[in-house]
Amino acid sequence: MNRSLGIKIIRVLSILAILIFSILMLKTISQYTGFDKNVGFLLFKQKVVHNPYWMAFFYIHIFSVTLCLLAGLTQFSNRFLSENRKLHHWIGRIYVYNILFINVPACFVLGLFSNGGLIGITGFILQDILWACFTIKAVLLIKKGNSTGHRKYMILSYAITITAITFRMIKNVFYQESVYDYELFYGLNVWVSMMINLSIAFFIIHQKTLPLETDSIDKNNK
Repeated sequence: MNRSLGIKIIRVLSILAILIFSILMLKTISQYTGFDKNVGFLLFKQKVVHNPYWMAFFYIHIFSVTLCLLAGLTQFSNRFLSENRKLHHWIGRIYVYNILFINVPACFVLGLFSNGGLIGITGFILQDILWACFTIKAVLLIKKGNSTGHRKYMILSYAITITAITFRMIKNVFYQESVYDYELFYGLNVWVSMMINLSIAFFIIHQKTLPLETDSIDKNNK
């Protein structure tokens, strides 16, 4: 197996994994459609569930973040980009607007009340800042016609987007209530998930074959 084929296989498996976990997240999110304050994650947030502002940001985040996951996923397909250039631009806009105007503000507020103590709070706030910076940088680069730089920062942005998936994978696989302190594990998991995703993103970026190896995007079609 040559290196190029190996990278393609890893890419396909990664996309399938993200798609599967996005669907599983939809199933998890469905438990909140009844707006019950005593289900799922809210059981651990009883100190703030009676705060209408926190609850509003919570529901805004959980009901919109899956759209970020799925919208971002479509942006890294060579075939999709080449055959659906205009659709790519529209989905890209949805992804960017969703992050910058909905999820970054919502996650900043939620991050201030995060589990995991100071470790968890600082981790979530840093993720939120990086999420905004990477996404804004990607937009600025494509406006200048720099499609290569745009792709790199979109990869970094999406790496932050899917930390929610990595976080849950680590928690489900490694957390044992009888072994680990929940608050400490939660806080460290925030940082570990971010480091894993950014490391993979930088690895992808520095490969000779980047996702979306296409001609420069026409600035007039932004």
